[in-house]
Amino acid sequence: MEERRLALDLASTIRHDGAGGVADDLATVAGLADWLSGPLGRPTGEVRADEPLRLRITALRAAVRALFARAVSPGPPSPADAHRLLPHDEALARLNAAAALEPVTPQLRWPAGGAPAPGALPSAATPQDRLLAELARAAIAFLTGPERERLRACTAPRCVRYFVKSHGRQEWCKPSCADRARAARHYRRRVSPSG
Repeated sequence: MEERRLALDLASTIRHDGAGGVADDLATVAGLADWLSGPLGRPTGEVRADEPLRLRITALRAAVRALFARAVSPGPPSPADAHRLLPHDEALARLNAAAALEPVTPQLRWPAGGAPAPGALPSAATPQDRLLAELARAAIAFLTGPERERLRACTAPRCVRYFVKSHGRQEWCKPSCADRARAARHYRRRVSPSG
């Protein structure tokens, strides 16, 4: 089973809308509630989706996408962000501030007959702060881990996603983007004048 990539899930809430534009899955409180209960897998009662939380998560997402753009450099960033990327220092400060919202006290857990495992002592942070801290820490883990080197912005026409390259020649985030890129390349060859 593929490892869950929470930072990529957050960045992917900005996506191609299928009609030549960009869709934002977190544009509304209802969209945030769907994301919290769907791809994020949070029980809806654990964290209440509201406008202040939506604004906090979208601000964190802007920082994550700006840092993803830096990670894929010298390749181009996602076209959804290229014109409005946060400055690097601001993106770092925003990410680190979110990660600090929940103080963590590491613990060792070693059940009888089981293997030792890391754990954390729960803090008094609010569920919303814990969620933001979890998202920020996932981004930090991703950006400092081995997958960062394989992070790419999809080059398909109109696509705005980031993805982790899984093989040497991969240029697109999914097969439909590869099909769209090939169709666009074929169209350009057919309509360009032969010289």
